[in-house]
Amino acid sequence: MTAHNRSDRDTPPPAEAHANLATSGLADESIHAPGVGGGLPVIEYWAEKTLSPQGPQIWKKLLHKSACLSCAWGTGGQNGGFINELEEPLQRCMKSVQAISSELQPGLSDHFFDRHTLSELQALTSREADRLGRLSFPVIRRAGSDRYERISWEEIYQLTTTAFSLPPERVASYSSGRSSNEAAFLLQLMVRSLGSNNLADCSDLCHAPSTVSLNKVFGTGTSLVSLESLRQADCVVLVGSNAPANHPRLMNELIELRDRGGKILVINPVREVGLVKFGSPAHPLRLVQGEEIASLFLQPIPGSDLALFVGIQKVLLERGWVQFDFLKAYTENWQGVIDQVAATEWEAIIATCGLTLTEIVAAAEMIHSSQNVVFAWAMGITHQANSVDNIFSIANTALMTGNVGKPGAGMMPIRGHSNVQGFGSMGVTAHLKDSIREALEKLLGKSLKREPGYDARALIEAADASEVDTLLCLGGNLYAANPDLTQAKHALGNIDTIIYLATKPNQGHFHGLARQNTIIVPVYARFENPHKTTVESGNNFVRLNSPGKTHLKGADLVTEIDFLAELAHRLHGDRPIDWRRLHDTRYVRQLIAQTIPGYEKIGEIDDTNAEFTIGGRIFLEPKFPTPSGKAEMQPTPLPNLMLPTLQDFGLPPNSLDGQHPALVLALITGRSYGQHNTVVYKEADEYRGMPHRHCILMNPDDAHKAGFSQHQRVSVRGDAGQLDNIEIIYGEVRSGAALMFYPEANVLMKARIEPRAGTPAYKRVPVAVFAEVV
Repeated sequence: MTAHNRSDRDTPPPAEAHANLATSGLADESIHAPGVGGGLPVIEYWAEKTLSPQGPQIWKKLLHKSACLSCAWGTGGQNGGFINELEEPLQRCMKSVQAISSELQPGLSDHFFDRHTLSELQALTSREADRLGRLSFPVIRRAGSDRYERISWEEIYQLTTTAFSLPPERVASYSSGRSSNEAAFLLQLMVRSLGSNNLADCSDLCHAPSTVSLNKVFGTGTSLVSLESLRQADCVVLVGSNAPANHPRLMNELIELRDRGGKILVINPVREVGLVKFGSPAHPLRLVQGEEIASLFLQPIPGSDLALFVGIQKVLLERGWVQFDFLKAYTENWQGVIDQVAATEWEAIIATCGLTLTEIVAAAEMIHSSQNVVFAWAMGITHQANSVDNIFSIANTALMTGNVGKPGAGMMPIRGHSNVQGFGSMGVTAHLKDSIREALEKLLGKSLKREPGYDARALIEAADASEVDTLLCLGGNLYAANPDLTQAKHALGNIDTIIYLATKPNQGHFHGLARQNTIIVPVYARFENPHKTTVESGNNFVRLNSPGKTHLKGADLVTEIDFLAELAHRLHGDRPIDWRRLHDTRYVRQLIAQTIPGYEKIGEIDDTNAEFTIGGRIFLEPKFPTPSGKAEMQPTPLPNLMLPTLQDFGLPPNSLDGQHPALVLALITGRSYGQHNTVVYKEADEYRGMPHRHCILMNPDDAHKAGFSQHQRVSVRGDAGQLDNIEIIYGEVRSGAALMFYPEANVLMKARIEPRAGTPAYKRVPVAVFAEVV
């Protein structure tokens, strides 16, 4: 795959294209997508990994009393690695094994960075970077050098302390959900004590719209539904989620819902095989043939989900199915929303969402005929330019049908990384809640800055404008996770000092290089930490991780807690708190109990080992923590989804004579079935029939009309860059849409931001697909 960036800032060397071609298997290779998601390939993978020489270590980590490293549909903790919050066994999935296996790789050799230049390392794919092995000693890349070199801990602390002693508005942090609540709390405490609110987080790039919209409507930013409550639903509306790939254990809940006679409405522009039928190892008798998941599968135009939900609301209104007594008693602004729905013409709704009236009516009938409905969504909803309005429309539908504030019903965002929600709870956000700020001010004995800081995109924009001097990254891959990789690389290159805390190399360590000093600090994985830590699931359940040991013999690692506590001590001394005492995670948990609402029980968890559901977040009656105690419904204008023309991309109009086959599509960027966030474990995606990562999944009718054929190599151009030598794969994606893999496709697009949440529109990227470079 060759990348052409429409900027002269950075042109990837030809060697990168050759490296990718040589290692990624780009020869035309047809693979046939199975008719069932999950199934035997899951068992085969488990067997391959757990029966390998690495197998005993994998089993040891699977059984360790710590939370799963992968998604936020949590499992593990003090009841054992396979146990969920309802104390049910066998709650692990293939993604757990992938993550553990990756962390159990050998450490990098002592002379690895002596032998490899940055140019060589920049040619690596995401998978190749991950497969280098574990980071096992600290390194630095100094200004002008073409490689990393080993560095002492004392020099790291000296450089980092100097870098964080600059004006607070010029220092920042970025974090991912791979770490613990304790590290998150300490990070934000240190940064805010400096006078900065620049606490960007990976959630800014994924579920920030969920937090913003849920807070606006319900006064809380997380799921309103517990696992126990989900078990009481008789209908789930699943929107913009590929749970079989990203949250496989959720599929067990959907299978069991269907078993008890419930219904599932799936809304997704791509007809993912696992959302049609899924074979779960937890149901071995149906593993091969699978269990039907979707009762109704709708494929709207990407970015048009709001129009579909307004259409559902219009059917409810026209048929007299809106629960007006509920709206009058428990909501505000309901009349304005009803009036807007009534005034919206069917012609506009159907044209926007691309579905028929019959399909919309069927969806409304399914919701109306159900007693308890849970509305669940993932990044197909949040990665849109109008993502906050999308979630408002889902909330309005739930409220119109009385499906909030009772058992078995409510709003359930499906979070990504295993502790991404915990970071938000700990106050790692550019927009701190007043209640937490006031508690922190009492703890620190001083006022904290009120103005919001940089979220993840604002951080990149500020760095691009040379307004950031120091950045500490607690996990994550800020470079690859961003749109417009050219801009991201340039922006990070404007920062004087970047400190990466990580367990393994990733592309960001090789492309996201600071102007002066880039430092990589090797840290322990969750199940290796020598002290107790906690994490929070997407359903508001807090798990306690027992101490562990690393397999890396002689490695020179540090815990995230120890690094942050030492840095904070060097910056602040012993005031206003004893920062060195924060090396003790028990003490950190006591401070969390004092300052974070709903986390009072964490202060006792060291003595009781009692994991808990966070107070004040699960709503079993329709009373909400808003000023009025009622849900505040919001208007939801239909989006304008007009695509640019070929001429807008600098291309001639399409002709069917074979000379200039081309068309414009709404591109969805997505993760493969062998991927977690930006980390790629496997090149092929068998479930979609995509043999490598340099494919575009297209609707066959779209391809034929434009003059393309299956397996043809094409170029794909966005508003930020171009990718060549991309193979067309036919798939069940709706007409007018296409799918390519994230993060590779991020090079194509500039960041179109949801202004209220700061999140980019990764799931609707206008692109031109054409057969030759023009």
